[in-house]
Amino acid sequence: MLAGMNASLLSIPPLLRRSILLALLAMPLFAHAVEEPDYTVTRKLGVVELREYAPYVVAEVTVPGPAAEAGNQAFPILAGYIFGKNKGERKLAMTAPVTQAAVPVKLEMTAPVSQAATAGGFVVQFTLPKGVTLATAPEPVDARVSLREVPAHTLAAIRYSGFWSQSNYDEHLAQLTTALQSAGVATVGEPIYSRYDAPFTPWFMRRNEIWLRLP
Repeated sequence: MLAGMNASLLSIPPLLRRSILLALLAMPLFAHAVEEPDYTVTRKLGVVELREYAPYVVAEVTVPGPAAEAGNQAFPILAGYIFGKNKGERKLAMTAPVTQAAVPVKLEMTAPVSQAATAGGFVVQFTLPKGVTLATAPEPVDARVSLREVPAHTLAAIRYSGFWSQSNYDEHLAQLTTALQSAGVATVGEPIYSRYDAPFTPWFMRRNEIWLRLP
């Protein structure tokens, strides 16, 4: 992933790339030191947490993927926005998490019903700092970037370490869905993969999460 991130950075103009690298190097290694949206844990199911989140604003972009490359594809676009590629050239603080979720594919009603979740691409989001609203967030100059307020919601989350791999993701998604099914907790929508750390963070210190929204 780091190699892919480096390749993405090389495609950014030198001055903007320098600002991004300086900001990344300034980020603490420990996730709890980075600002993230407020939430309250309402229930625990073993390693799974049920959380209630307050509203927050995100900058997001849709990229083709696949899942392992979605973050690298989206990073230079979204990083450009928060590091000044916006009207007013306003710089915003780097926050956590960076999330990605598959875009569901809308198909004609047939029998049987089947779906390839990744065929529609992936929505990747940067969370904007607390206090930033849709009214006060700087307007993107890149048409691929859109701003959206995520309303208050409840989700189930499982946390794990390591670099991205499909097997690591699948293993923990299975743990999450099994725990929820055993507890009779229903979910809606696609799984959301959340990353909290700078790209140079050692694998064993990384905080990754998979979220499933609750009705």
